[in-house]
Amino acid sequence: MAVISVYSHMSGMVKGAIWLVSAACLLATAGEYATAKHKLDLIDSDLLRPGATLQLTVGELNAYAAGEAPAGVRDTRIRFPAPGQATGSATVDFLKLRRAQGAQPGWLMSKLLEGERPVSVTARLHSSGGYATVDVDEVTISGVSIDGRTLDFLIKDVLLPLYPAAAVGRPFELGHRIQSVDVTPAGVTVRIRR
Repeated sequence: MAVISVYSHMSGMVKGAIWLVSAACLLATAGEYATAKHKLDLIDSDLLRPGATLQLTVGELNAYAAGEAPAGVRDTRIRFPAPGQATGSATVDFLKLRRAQGAQPGWLMSKLLEGERPVSVTARLHSSGGYATVDVDEVTISGVSIDGRTLDFLIKDVLLPLYPAAAVGRPFELGHRIQSVDVTPAGVTVRIRR
């Protein structure tokens, strides 16, 4: 009986410790989300002084991505494996995503899009003089790598019709007086024009 009592007491302590660690992680993530949102709002407001630099950490960007993920997207993760390179991954239910955007796919497309799939995108970002270019290197869906001509087709015939403002493989203006956006393994640095 004493063994059961000790086990029960230890089990309660372990559960309590797990709850505390989980709560601390959620609070840290909530704090990082709020910090990232505040920093991005500062950029959007155009109130940053000329020459200012703003750092967004990997934790802040991941918290923001998780907090802003649309319906049908979960388990978002951003990392920066090398300077100028970013990899984003998520679990995506393309059918839920399309419906959240107001589209009602037909029966065949519904069957093709149905279900969650792991998606990963690796891209390079170059920026200077208030402009940036994003080049997509690879997209992986359910472990199948999509690159080359197939990737070009998906960008041109799937992504751009859904998101006409997306600028892939061509320069676009950063706006909000941003001079450059530098990507490093530690996060992203935004520099405001002088």
